[in-house]
Amino acid sequence: MAAILIEAPTGEPLSLSEAKNYLRVGHDADDALIQSMISAARIQVESQTRRALLTQTWRVVLDRWPPSGAIVSPVSPLREIVAVRVRDDAGDAQALDPDMFMLNTASSPGLIAFDAGRVLQPSQAVAGIELDIEVGYGAASDVPAPLLQAIRLLLARAYEYRGQGEEGKAMPEGIAALLAPYRVVSL
Repeated sequence: MAAILIEAPTGEPLSLSEAKNYLRVGHDADDALIQSMISAARIQVESQTRRALLTQTWRVVLDRWPPSGAIVSPVSPLREIVAVRVRDDAGDAQALDPDMFMLNTASSPGLIAFDAGRVLQPSQAVAGIELDIEVGYGAASDVPAPLLQAIRLLLARAYEYRGQGEEGKAMPEGIAALLAPYRVVSL
């Protein structure tokens, strides 16, 4: 199963002014740098936790429907199914009604359940099924405080040690502790 980002978040969970205040930066010379570091810190937190912090759309690509009748969302928290398509031999997409699928958004990772007898089987042998899903906590104000604090700490670390080769080092223990309760583990 492949997961492809289709629509990235429209903003960041930490604004430039909040970041500059946290870093105690009173000038505008580093604004572009700080903004890029905010994005990098968010992406790092999302990667470490397998969670989307802000609303975004992902495409899940499958070869076949799982016999279990359930698909585990590769990104959490799961919000809704936007579209489902099954491809025929020619590669043409046949849309399925998203209401045929039941979501368990309370579990982590989220589950997408379906009735195997009701779904159209793909004719295309590889990547015959596409599910577009919306994931994320919502707006910046919905991001859990520990994850926001991890972004601040990663930002401060990146800003303080820029150009000194800190990128390859392990996640600092304090930041890892903030992320630990939010990690989505694969079984």
